[in-house]
Amino acid sequence: MEYKQYQVVFRVEGGEETVIFAAFGESLLEAAKKANVAIDAPCSGMGTCGKCRVKLLSGEVEAEGNRHISWGEYAEGYRLACASRVISELHVLIPQAARTYQDRIKVSGKGAIRERRIFKMLQDELQAMGFWKDSGLELVKVHLKKPDLDDPMADRERLLRALAEQRGGSSPGLSLYALSKLPGVLREADFSCTCVIRREADKRDTVLNIFPAPVPGAPVSGAGAEPVTAGFAIDIGTTTVSILMVDLQTGELLTSGSAGNGQIRYGADVISRIIESARPGGLERMRTGILAECIEPLVQRMCGLTGISPDNIYRVAVAANTTMTHFFMGVPAEHLRLEPYVPAFFETGPFRAVDLGLSVHPAAEVVIAPGIGSYVGGDISAGIFSSMIFKKESLSLFIDLGTNGELALGNSQFLMACACSAGPAFEGGDISCGMRATDGAIEACHVNTDSMEPAIIVIGEIGQKPVGLCGSGLIDLIGELFRCGIINARGKIIREGKRIYRDEWGIPSYVVVFAEDSENGRAISLSEADIDNFIRAKGAIFSAIRTMLAVLDLPVEAIDNVYVAGGIGGGINMKNAIRIGMFPNLGVKKYHYIGNSSMLGAYAMLSSRRACAMVGDISRGMTYLELSSHPGYMDEFVAACFLPHTDGALFKEHE
Repeated sequence: MEYKQYQVVFRVEGGEETVIFAAFGESLLEAAKKANVAIDAPCSGMGTCGKCRVKLLSGEVEAEGNRHISWGEYAEGYRLACASRVISELHVLIPQAARTYQDRIKVSGKGAIRERRIFKMLQDELQAMGFWKDSGLELVKVHLKKPDLDDPMADRERLLRALAEQRGGSSPGLSLYALSKLPGVLREADFSCTCVIRREADKRDTVLNIFPAPVPGAPVSGAGAEPVTAGFAIDIGTTTVSILMVDLQTGELLTSGSAGNGQIRYGADVISRIIESARPGGLERMRTGILAECIEPLVQRMCGLTGISPDNIYRVAVAANTTMTHFFMGVPAEHLRLEPYVPAFFETGPFRAVDLGLSVHPAAEVVIAPGIGSYVGGDISAGIFSSMIFKKESLSLFIDLGTNGELALGNSQFLMACACSAGPAFEGGDISCGMRATDGAIEACHVNTDSMEPAIIVIGEIGQKPVGLCGSGLIDLIGELFRCGIINARGKIIREGKRIYRDEWGIPSYVVVFAEDSENGRAISLSEADIDNFIRAKGAIFSAIRTMLAVLDLPVEAIDNVYVAGGIGGGINMKNAIRIGMFPNLGVKKYHYIGNSSMLGAYAMLSSRRACAMVGDISRGMTYLELSSHPGYMDEFVAACFLPHTDGALFKEHE
């Protein structure tokens, strides 16, 4: 058979065009991936999420009907990229809705940082532990004797000798970056300068940067001002990448930013991405999705917002799950999905920024939170540190609700951790109207029992129209639909009304926001398939808790406090989470939402070298439980895949 290729033009709504050649019968989604054209595909091209909608402007594709595309939309040219095969020359429009994770990069001033109260509590803990302002950086002002014919010593040796005399001990080293600036700075400032010095473990300290000495009475910023030493705390999630910029001299949060992980077009789960990474060029595509498409744009925007040069970023702390850590570093991860599920490393580094391709000071120290197990990574080590459960005598349960569910149980005497296959529902993946917790996300919801009308809270400025549901909003909505008798224990819609919409196939959905009231002109609705995906996700969490308790032979009542983490919204309605059988019925007073604990831990590692060392101690001292090999886990999971559970006695009352 003759090999045929057709020209395909992808045009991003309001943006650029990309021209490629695709093989006959190749899916539009695969063609877009090869051309590095971003189209969201959380279900990895299985046709279940409906988020890869594109519009044909010209040409024809081979595509079957799909519940995510109405007949009217089909007539207008809308198709799912994953379910469309190339059979002719094409001109394809990619709507903004199909690039949600790629385009919604958000940078905020320090006043807009969420969960500031939780950050303040962590800062207080660090101070109480004596870990405050322990980044290893110091500013040293030095005045040098000017060279002359009788003393023609080179600039480098003159500076290092003066620093050794002033600080005591041996001369520090001088980075190439600082050396390149040295001659100009000394002569600009009449041989008075300020050095940014990093204390090293081997006592051979390093001069990272050099500035003209501050002028008395100079403004806080600008020429002649005191140099800024800043750092980045980075949380690399499977769905979202978040960054904090921190003043390392004061510990002040300068700004924050977040973006969707650019790898989303290769699937919402880590397994799909590991498979993609093993293909030719796949590992570099995974790294590009994190670094070039997320971290680098955020770094540039945050530096622009604060007026701080990237060259003044001297320390970076990264917390991520095991797979994302491998991809960030460019290390093959394919063995993580193959029995016996062995990663390339748990602990590594520190590295220099230049080694990892970060556009900050080339000699900046990059520290990475160590992992615990194949699917319990440094994000959990960092999160457990920020929760402080390792210091408590009472038994605590730590739950991180991300693209997967990770849990830890223990106290100051022991810690056990595990991961469950919750899937990406808590961060909007595999949910047709799901999205991450950014502007336009519905983060809370209440439904009127009689009228079935919803009252919603949307993230963003006043007047922000809704775009979709984030994790906390999804928990709220399903809890409310169950409370009102709109869905039954199996997640099936059992009431009728103006909020219940049935498509051409008769499949019902609950309409949260009508099309005319949404930001993108599309209705925000929750289908039975969405509810089923969520039930499996919450069932995985609850069954993991029950399995861990069974392994330790502990009753659920032994748990004194539950710390729920995850950047899934402005908080979780614990009563609804208990009502639907996601969390044990311990009473809401035992539950505490601590936000993005991985980011909190990364902030602690950035601010304090001793905190960084303690995160390492936590990871090494934790027992890892592999749920997939535990004989009772699957039975627990099946029982938990109902609202709230097959054993109703577990959820009789709610406080």
